[in-house]
Formats: sequence, C-alpha cells, structure tokens
Amino acid sequence: MPYFSTSKIPKMPIPLFNSIASWLLKKRYHQIELFIKYPAEVQEEVLQQLLEIAQNTEIGKKYDFESIQGYATFRERVPIVSYEEIEPLIERTRKGVQNLFWPTAIKWFAKSSGTTNAKSKFIPVSSEALEDCHYKSGKDLLCLYLNNNENSQLFTGKSLRLGGSKELYEDNGSFFGDLSAILIDNMPLWAEFSSTPSSRVSLMSEWESKLSAIIKESTSENVTSLAGVPSWMLVLLNQVLQETGKSHLFDVWENLEVYFHGGVNFSPYKEQYQKILPRERFKYYEIYNASEGFFAIQDRNNSDELLLMLDYGIFYEFIPMEAYKNEQPRAIPLWEVEKDKNYAIIITTNSGLWRYKIGDTVRFTSLAPYRVKVTGRTKHHINVFGEELIIENAEEALKQICIKTGAEIMDYTAGPIFMEGKEKGGHEWIIEFRKKPEDLDYFTEFLDNALKSLNSDYEAKRYNNTTLRMPKVHMARENLFYDWLKSKDKLGGQHKIPRLSNKRNYVEELLDLNKK
Repeated sequence: MPYFSTSKIPKMPIPLFNSIASWLLKKRYHQIELFIKYPAEVQEEVLQQLLEIAQNTEIGKKYDFESIQGYATFRERVPIVSYEEIEPLIERTRKGVQNLFWPTAIKWFAKSSGTTNAKSKFIPVSSEALEDCHYKSGKDLLCLYLNNNENSQLFTGKSLRLGGSKELYEDNGSFFGDLSAILIDNMPLWAEFSSTPSSRVSLMSEWESKLSAIIKESTSENVTSLAGVPSWMLVLLNQVLQETGKSHLFDVWENLEVYFHGGVNFSPYKEQYQKILPRERFKYYEIYNASEGFFAIQDRNNSDELLLMLDYGIFYEFIPMEAYKNEQPRAIPLWEVEKDKNYAIIITTNSGLWRYKIGDTVRFTSLAPYRVKVTGRTKHHINVFGEELIIENAEEALKQICIKTGAEIMDYTAGPIFMEGKEKGGHEWIIEFRKKPEDLDYFTEFLDNALKSLNSDYEAKRYNNTTLRMPKVHMARENLFYDWLKSKDKLGGQHKIPRLSNKRNYVEELLDLNKK
C-alpha cells in the first residue's frame, strides 16, 4: 500500500503536499536503520519467509522447503541456476500454469533487454515484487534523498521519467514488456500524479516520436527531478535544449534539484551532464536495479557507493569471481563477504527465482553498512588471453583519459583481436566521442597504461608484448551506436551498448556500419 492516501492530492496545496510527503517518506528511514544494524538477521528472516511462502509450490515440494530451517540446508539442497535452466518453468507459467515456483498468480513478465542478444528472457514479476521491492525501492530512494537534503522542495514539482520504449504485449493471458513499462502501467496514483510525461506518452513504442511527445508535455511542467538511464536521458535533454533554444536546463526547469539514474556507469556521462546542469548544488543519486529486482541505492550525497537494500524480499548470495567458472561454485551469504573482492550475485526473490545467477558482478566497499559498486557482468568482460578485463577497469581507465586529455566519450565497445599465425592478440576499441582527443595515438597509449595500472593480469599480458600488443582504437562516426541500436529496433529505455565481449561480432558489425 502507498504510504498515504491519494484521493485528495489534487486539492491539496502544493507546499503542504511537499511537507506531508517528505515527512511520511522519512518515517521509513527508521526501518532502513534496522537492517543496517542487523543485516544477517534480516537476511535470514527474508530467506525463511520466502521458503515458508513457497513451500507448497512445485519447486517447494521438489526441494522440501518445509523442512529447511537455515541457510546451510538451503545452500546444500537447492541448486544454483541460470535462466536457461529455469526457462521451461517460466514458459509454462507464461502459458497459464501457476504455483510452479511462486504461490500467487504471476501475470507479468519483464522482457529482459540488458544486452543486444537476439534471444529474450522473460523474468517473472509477482504482485509481491511490484509492491515490496520495486515500488518500495522508489519510495526508499526518495526517503534517503530527503533524509540527506532537509530543505528539498522535490514535491513542489514533478519528476521527468524516461522509461522503456516498448509497449506491453498480452500473450496467453500474461503480459510482457520492459520492466519500466510494467512499473508505469501499475504505478500507484501518488507516483502518477507526481510524474511527467503521462503514462500514455511514457508507454509509446516508437522512440523518436516519443521524444517529441515527452518534450511537448514536459517543458511546461515544473520539473524538480529527472529519472532514467544516463545515455538515453542525455539524448532527451540535449533535444530539449535544441528545441527550446536554451543554453542549459535551469532555463527550462529552474527548480531542478536532482537526477536519479541507473542502468549504466555514470562516470563517462557526468561531465556532459554538468555542462547542461551548471549548478553546484544540483544532486546526482544512483540506483542499482534490474528486471529481477531492485538491489541498492546511493544513501549519501556525492557518493559513488550504493547501500544494499536487505528487506525487499530478496535473499543475496555471492560467488567469488575466481571460482565462478568452477563446475560447482560455492556461494556464500552476505555475512561472509569481504571488502574489495569481485563477486557474482546470486538472488532468491519474491517472484520465485531460487538461487538465480543474475549475471552482475559487484565489489563491496563497506561491510558496516553493506555498500557496493557494480563492477560489470559475468559475461561482459574480455578474458581471451587471461587478462580478465572487466567493465570497472574500462570505465575507470576512460575516466582518467578524459580528465587528462579533455576528451568526452558518448559510447564505446571493445572486443578481442585473436592471434593469427605469429601475430600477437590484442583488444580492439570503437569509441564515439562528443569531444575528440587531439591525438588518437596518445589517447591509445594512455588507455593502455591506465589499464595496466588498474589490472595486474592485463599488465602481465602486455609486458614486453608477451601476449597482447598495443590496443587498437577506432574513432566512431557521429551517431554510430545510435544507428546500430536503431537497426536492431533497440532504441530507448533499458537497451544498452555491450561494453566488453569475448567475441568479435559486435565489433565487426559496428566497423561495417562505421564505413557507411
């Protein structure tokens, strides 16, 4: 249930509404303090509740959830699974068979668009997950922001949201679409009232028409916050400036105070945002969510660490990345993790995902409370030559280069150059710049040196060109990545450029398109 009634909101004076909404959201902070103080106990309670609720499902009976009385038995009895292994159960549920992995009816499926792979995943979304995870996290994001910014006037205006560009489709009595479309379609009244554009526009499927409709509806509103994926939000905001003829966004929305962002690393985009939002007191707040759930929220101003949220009906486990490819990797619970190690996340959720490999990797920056940084994807890295290059390394290296050279990066991807005959291997990068470096050779050399300083495995393989030669960097033409996504009908919303890959298919496709 929402924290407050919405039936009389339109009649309530805006300043009063802002005060009441802020007060009610801040009340939640005491519950957050509880799981910060007792993280292991809260997580153990979450696990037992999930097991009890699902004990009479097909999965619950198969693994005898009723007799599981602790984490050790759960880990021993229930296997870690990938999407491919549970796809048959999900497909049966999509066709109307219920009580397979969760007892309440599941009618919503988030069509995963985290990669550009042709094959789609359909992630189950229960009513419990909508209410106790996704919408609860939205309120918690506001709660944490308001707790840190006592003088906020957030609710005197509206939030400009940029969701997925896919419509919802009905299939065998179930519905599927982008997670953002599902959330907007089921949004509580209080959130709908305080958002722009309208749901009709938010759910438009054609990206370029949608941009125009958003601008038409939202430029006249009193927008106080922004919410969306940085890459696509930047496209929208630059279009707003172009169509309004303004030099920065405060000339359009003078009361803007915060941008809530997630989905991709913000570092490559931050300088570009600061140019169109030139106000020191303007805030940036990061979130970490996915089709499978909402996991972490930035809980402090000017921080790049995210507080892991422990009471959303999600039980967390972690596999050290050095053991991830083992035939039977051993997962550990939250209370056994260590700082500064790279882990793959395993989740058990209130949508019926049991010990599910989500495909993300994180590093803990703090254990009291548990804070993380997202370091990449288990499949999105380059390890053809034992260099184990992860997205976190790439993003940090590019950030250092941009500071050093003054370049600005829009998008990039990288893949391997395979050994051929006596030729050594290497990495091939395609980078689209907003502001090009003066000397691409110097940029490439700096990239190589930065990666060496950040990744000892990469450094070892580059030593005296033992295994890897100097990386090769291509300067992409304008809008290359946009055109590539458009050719795949993947514009807008949650669609992302695959940053690193062990294969050359993305690089080859982009190089071909770069010639046109």
